[in-house]
Amino acid sequence: MTVRFILAELRVCLITLTNPEPNRIQAKKGINSTAMTEHQPFDLVAKLDGCEIRYYPKYVLVQVKTRGEFASAANRAFGPLVNYISGRNKERTKFAMTAPVIHLPNSQATEHLVSFVLPAGTEIKDIPLPIDAEVKCVEVAPHYAAAIKFRGLASYEHFNSLGTKLREITKAAGLQTVGDPYYARFDPPWKPGFLRHNEALIALADYPSKGK
Repeated sequence: MTVRFILAELRVCLITLTNPEPNRIQAKKGINSTAMTEHQPFDLVAKLDGCEIRYYPKYVLVQVKTRGEFASAANRAFGPLVNYISGRNKERTKFAMTAPVIHLPNSQATEHLVSFVLPAGTEIKDIPLPIDAEVKCVEVAPHYAAAIKFRGLASYEHFNSLGTKLREITKAAGLQTVGDPYYARFDPPWKPGFLRHNEALIALADYPSKGK
């Protein structure tokens, strides 16, 4: 883990713990009382063999696309994303940090989309445009997803094996997946690996028709 990444995480903690300013969009729902960080909301719909089926309401992401090795690519994306929620945008609006950080590699793990989830209730029409050209804002429509929770270090090999497992479980259940598996990290890099909460997820198509 690079010094740059750790310094960025420290900055995020300061953003979260300082008093809200008038132009800050503050997290208000799903607060984790220990970390003082909002967790992305979802509804648990069902449990399959080794995974959960969840419903995610609409949400907004700020994201950066990078290239390279799994861990270093995520590190490079982190700085511009922290800058955006810290006020480096056209209206100097500050956003509360939320969890998780979402990481979507392509099938060869050579390109990576790294995203912050903006606080629940944020509307894309209301958020300021980025100043940095590499930062994009996107709205994700409501959807179902399959998820596997795990603890430990989030290496690509571990994530990839869990993504494969998700495809196998959902296929066996007769469910149709959409796109590639993506990964969610909930903890800062200084937290011991055995205590870290991570998840592997994949979106589902037409889940209710399979008998919610």
